[in-house]
Amino acid sequence: MGLTAKIRTRDGWAVSHAVVTVTDMTGTQVLRAEADAEGAVRDTTELAPGAYTVIVTAVGYAPAASSAIVTASGRAEVGTVTLARQGGTELPPPGPWTIDPAHSSVAAVAQHLGISSVHGRFTEFGGTIEIAPDDVTKSRVEAVIRAASIDTGNGMRDTHLRSADFLDVENNPEITFRSTGLTQAGPDRWTVHGELSLHGVVRPVDLDLAYLGTGADPWGGTRAAFRATTELHREDFAMNYNQVLQAGIAAIGTTLKVELDIQAVQGDSLPQA
Repeated sequence: MGLTAKIRTRDGWAVSHAVVTVTDMTGTQVLRAEADAEGAVRDTTELAPGAYTVIVTAVGYAPAASSAIVTASGRAEVGTVTLARQGGTELPPPGPWTIDPAHSSVAAVAQHLGISSVHGRFTEFGGTIEIAPDDVTKSRVEAVIRAASIDTGNGMRDTHLRSADFLDVENNPEITFRSTGLTQAGPDRWTVHGELSLHGVVRPVDLDLAYLGTGADPWGGTRAAFRATTELHREDFAMNYNQVLQAGIAAIGTTLKVELDIQAVQGDSLPQA
């Protein structure tokens, strides 16, 4: 006898802080139960046969209501209840997440000679993501990139990029990003407002972020995937070096398109290899 239910997100993950309330047809509350760590509700309160309304609530999620019929056995099997993020917005389950550099990429594209692109990437970086449980717009991101890890596939060019003409890695060894806010841009899209420290200059930068989903990994962990892009202007960060060719064409474009593909592991540290 009693009530059983499973409370899940749209990704299929447990909502451990969900509360299930059952009312009879007069609107009187007859049962209130909390989900366990696996998002399961198992309550042994005996209910009289009949029709009931089941309401599932959880902080940060839109409430869900359904009907349940209690049989003569006194059992009500609600099944799986899926909760959507408040306002229809989606992000991973709340708590800390750690960026996994081995399965992520930080890349930048610059125009070259006005006709082609130079692709580069940073090979050493790390960071943390904190998904706020009550108000997802208060979630936070921090990331640090080792500037000297720039790799464009050309050693001479990379040496020049590390010099004082560009990244000046000797005096500015780290590139940092710290978020200052989060704004919803769609059901699975966000604008991450933050401050980027690059070449000794700190300026506000917005990232266009897409949340790609959450899933289990082969090592027993949970991973979330994101893709983010932004466009930077070199002069905003005091990187004014350029070479104008005889035809009046700048050798290097003034803008950089930054592309981030990020995998984050649930928890405040990476799993041990």
